Amino acid sequence: MATVREPAVAGLFYPADAEQLQHELADLLALANEQADFAHPPKAIIAPHAGYIYSGPVAASAYSRLAPVADRITRVILLGPAHRVPVSGLALSSAAAFSTPLGTVKVDRQAQQSIGDLPWVRVMDAAHNQEHSLEVHLPFLQMVLKDFSVVPIVVGEAIPEQVAEVLDRLWGGDETLIVISSDLSHYQDYMTARQMDARTSRAIELMEYEQLHFDDACGRGPVSGLLLLARQKHMTIETVDLRNSGDTAGSRDRVVGYGAYICH
Repeated sequence: MATVREPAVAGLFYPADAEQLQHELADLLALANEQADFAHPPKAIIAPHAGYIYSGPVAASAYSRLAPVADRITRVILLGPAHRVPVSGLALSSAAAFSTPLGTVKVDRQAQQSIGDLPWVRVMDAAHNQEHSLEVHLPFLQMVLKDFSVVPIVVGEAIPEQVAEVLDRLWGGDETLIVISSDLSHYQDYMTARQMDARTSRAIELMEYEQLHFDDACGRGPVSGLLLLARQKHMTIETVDLRNSGDTAGSRDRVVGYGAYICH
């Protein structure tokens, strides 16, 4: 029987009311569009996954860049780190669709099967049930894209080469968008966070995944896999926004860093 993965953090990380959620997303994207440069539409983006009050403006700055190619994107490969359940390798979901207050998004089962033979990839619903790192991106995608399917992947203990091989198999053409979910530094004071996140952003721009350390980004695993593959494919990565929770909402004593990046 087909299953739907229901939202776990609606009403916590973002509004549970569909109309309120649409209005909030529309405001975030409208503000980001005022600053956006549409010259280089992305093949992949890296965007944060905190509550929208904190990281929503930064995430919107990445999603706004999809406007020129939104009509042709029909599949999203969505990778984020495991926060709730320990994961060895990469975890797929058995659900047929993922639900948000804005509706359901179909899971691309055929795409999942294309990576199912890899020994570090397995179906593990427990990794998805309460995980927010993927869920918070779905409403943004639902607002920006038309009709699309998703391949949701929770990344646990995995080396960059394993993540890169999964991404390479799923890379596709213009119809496929890669979304990597990651925040940056955690719980530093404001100035320390700015310094750390600037170094991390530089490493991301240079695709030097070897320079990313445990404290630099909670999504270091999926980010590193994308950087490795992007370097092999001679791509370009740009920082489009870099802030922290001290800039958006909250005190500056202990902040979380957020960056938005596009890869083309």
